[in-house]
Amino acid sequence: MISGKNQIGKLLVNAGKDTFKTYNPKSGEENEWVFFEASPNEVDQACELANSAFVEFRNISDKNRAQFLREIANQIEDLGDELIQTYCLESGLEASRALIERSRTCYQITSLADTLDAGTWKETTFHKGTNDLRKTYIPLGPVVVFGSSNFPLAYSTAGGDTASALAVGCPVIVKSHPMHAGTGDLVSSAIIRAAEKTGMPNGVFSNLNAQSYKVGKALVEDGRVKAVGFTGSIAGGRAIMDLAAARHEPIPVFAEMGSINPVVITTLALQRNAEKWAELYASSITQGTGQFCTNPGLILGIESPELDQFANLLSKKITEIKPTVMLGSSIKSAYTNLKEGILMQEGVKQISAKIEVDSNIADQTIVMVSGQEFLKNSRLHQEVFGPFSMIVRCTSEEERYQIINGLEGQLTGTIISEKEELEKTKKIVERLSYRVGRIIFNGVPTGVEVCPAMQHGGPYPASSDSRFTAVGLHGIRRWIRPISFQNFPNTLLPDELKQ
Repeated sequence: MISGKNQIGKLLVNAGKDTFKTYNPKSGEENEWVFFEASPNEVDQACELANSAFVEFRNISDKNRAQFLREIANQIEDLGDELIQTYCLESGLEASRALIERSRTCYQITSLADTLDAGTWKETTFHKGTNDLRKTYIPLGPVVVFGSSNFPLAYSTAGGDTASALAVGCPVIVKSHPMHAGTGDLVSSAIIRAAEKTGMPNGVFSNLNAQSYKVGKALVEDGRVKAVGFTGSIAGGRAIMDLAAARHEPIPVFAEMGSINPVVITTLALQRNAEKWAELYASSITQGTGQFCTNPGLILGIESPELDQFANLLSKKITEIKPTVMLGSSIKSAYTNLKEGILMQEGVKQISAKIEVDSNIADQTIVMVSGQEFLKNSRLHQEVFGPFSMIVRCTSEEERYQIINGLEGQLTGTIISEKEELEKTKKIVERLSYRVGRIIFNGVPTGVEVCPAMQHGGPYPASSDSRFTAVGLHGIRRWIRPISFQNFPNTLLPDELKQ
């Protein structure tokens, strides 16, 4: 049952006077629940409780924290249809998507529990030379996680940031996303039940509601908070990074932000399989109404009849796909403004048919521009968050290399090529590898698998620190730091360093 209150440890509180509601993007109607925005005093309470809980939580065994994580997954599953229905009412997404995202969220949590059971995450290192040195990793402290708009489960309340921080002993305070506060409310209750059932300290988790920026700002600036996780826009991530850097004690912000995910496609690949790639990319560009951070927003081809054929096929296939609803009116408005801003730029032409849509429905769009125009206009390098992609007609391979070299940091880069071209493709791989966090060969960038080998991050502004991933088991490295013990007696060492 949705309370609408702020979850501060085990307590549900609503001392603040400001309230808000979520709404259904499909119908445009408000949902019934009322949510209380966290007051300054409630922010302080959550931070103090997390700080107190950290003293105990950081010393709880990996085995017991793994049990806690598995129970969180169990409790989320036990929410059943209420969670799925709430998710759909607040996001406009289908139940099938909600079920997939719930499954992914629970798998991510239990995979981290398996990592704790393996006992290797502390990467203990021993050296006996002039001195006896032993190194391990310890948790940073309380972590603030900002829920994301486009993944109400997998990147929000119990998503990868929260689960990985809890795994290593960091209490978490979630600043719930106001667009799906009801979904966050239900998941928060599941986490608290799991904490109580497994004997975790009070304050190991809190969830605060907020529609304004004040609560998030107060959390980032609070001296008891030691790290921040964020998934969202470049503007939002940059603002949080600046707040964190301006503190008396600056703290790390692990932000996953904007990306246009360039796709390099060769003429031979188009000559042989233009229809296949057009169909696959029409599906990828429109998947989730284009509201994925890995949406392929830039396609780099060489000027040729084959590229023209591919552009026509892609434009045709993308308009055959039924337009779908965006997550909210503000996101639809931003999509429309950014898209129209791109279309006003010199040399940009819309090549897909114009689609008439209502309210929050997005009109999927393909545009084309020359490599020369793209190079001289940085406005064309911006992400358009939605079902949008730009084809760039390069006059030569050298011009395409120049474009790749001039791109900002990206989450992904994709190469579509034939086997005979592999030697030539090496040059593209070399250039892309310094601009992206993950390179895909003959596929699509959408779909981010939860596994140890996944890298979901990239050079700024794709993420705030390209050395870390927001997805996969190595996501725990964001919330820990190394510490060395020199010439210590065995009895004073952490258990993993005793010999």
